[in-house]
Amino acid sequence: MGNRSKMHQYSKNFRNMLTWSYLKGLVFNPAQLPLVAVLIIIAEVLINMLVVERVPYTEIDWKAYMQECEGFLNGTLDYSKLRGDTGPLVYPAGFVYIYSLFYFITNQGENIRLAQYIFIAIYNLQLILVLRIYIKSRKVPPYVLILTILTSYRIHSIYVLRLFNDPIAVLFLYSSLNLFLDGHWYLGSIFYSLGVSIKMNILLYAPALLFFYLVNLGLRGTIKHLFVCGLIQLLLGLPFLFGNPTAYLKGSFDIGRVFNHTWTVNYRFLDIYIFENKCFHLSLLAIHIVLLMIFLPMCIKYFQSYCRLKYVQNQVQPQIDAKNTEYAKKIKAKKDAKGKVKKIEEKEEITKDQQDFLNAFESILKKSSTKGNKVAKKTEEIKEQTNYSINFDILSQLFILPMFVVNFIGVVCARSLHYQFYSWYFHSLPYLLWSNNFSVIVRFLILALIEMCWNTYPSTNFTSALLHICHIVILVGVYKKMRTELKVASKLE
Repeated sequence: MGNRSKMHQYSKNFRNMLTWSYLKGLVFNPAQLPLVAVLIIIAEVLINMLVVERVPYTEIDWKAYMQECEGFLNGTLDYSKLRGDTGPLVYPAGFVYIYSLFYFITNQGENIRLAQYIFIAIYNLQLILVLRIYIKSRKVPPYVLILTILTSYRIHSIYVLRLFNDPIAVLFLYSSLNLFLDGHWYLGSIFYSLGVSIKMNILLYAPALLFFYLVNLGLRGTIKHLFVCGLIQLLLGLPFLFGNPTAYLKGSFDIGRVFNHTWTVNYRFLDIYIFENKCFHLSLLAIHIVLLMIFLPMCIKYFQSYCRLKYVQNQVQPQIDAKNTEYAKKIKAKKDAKGKVKKIEEKEEITKDQQDFLNAFESILKKSSTKGNKVAKKTEEIKEQTNYSINFDILSQLFILPMFVVNFIGVVCARSLHYQFYSWYFHSLPYLLWSNNFSVIVRFLILALIEMCWNTYPSTNFTSALLHICHIVILVGVYKKMRTELKVASKLE
């Protein structure tokens, strides 16, 4: 009987999946993203494998990475002496350990194809974490993610044709964001610090994370988590700090590093002298600070709302779970009782007189109000399907938007953007664009223009200027939307 009921339910669910409303929801409804996310992951595995097998690998930094790690594996702990064909080692200790592991796995870096398949795994693991955030937030329609993720030439190139370290740092970042959303604070801090240990661009999230700590954990809790983050950096860098502390700190966390104008994507229109001028760098830093001062007060209010609503969730969720458990027990008991009655009926023999009485009683029921019976039956079905639930996952919007915005501000004010830096914010662009009041056409136009700018090699004066325009438009749009939402929230309070 139980198996037959389950089969009936499966059949009913399958029929629902074939309805037009359900199929339409797979395209437009953010609540139906989970199934689409699975399809995106499958498609990405196939696309990346096809890229690896059909598109020639381009050597840029992989060989230099291997040379730098080879020096470490040979016993050199002085950072100033760890070099590759592209120059000295400029990344923190986490990078050295991870790429040393790749050095062993790929036969001293010679097995490029194996390395590419490792990066396919890295990319899809990160994509799972990214899509999990989008599933929780229910902000962006599925078709947007399908078009954005599957069609980006530059992102696929960065991950599986170039083997840069940026994707690994971003993988740890998205791991930490998911852990924070799940309330695993210490694990989130550990993974965030691990991301910083691979490439320091992850520090762009630090201003938002600091206030997220303060709002949710208070000063004492914030100090604890900052200590955890610092301890991770200390432990990872310890061998190099013993070897030559000055060389390690200067090499791995050099904020004054001068970038090569040859590779810039966002400042091609500037003369090299201006591009490398310290006054220009300080001006960008000042703009960065001003933008943070404008946005952080709004971000703090978002974090405060997130904190309050999470508190409500912690109070209400146990009651909801208890109600659902109680309701499930009642339904089970009701079904068990029906089953017992049916078994008794099957075991007992019914006489001819009893059968005639039942047939007569059944005909009387059929002559009664058919409509009333149908309504009663429908009501009963609805009651059986009713379940207590509140979608608290949507609260993640109050956490994710400030984090993405603060990172985006860092990208907008970067002294130079190289092609691999696209991975720093690519997967957050749909979220940022759907966090403003632009029309769908304008949103897709901006996405297409940004992709075009990143796909133009070498960059031109036009594409560099256009990239800045797109970034500024997004930032202004998000600011207006956040300000409007906070005004509405303040009136409701």
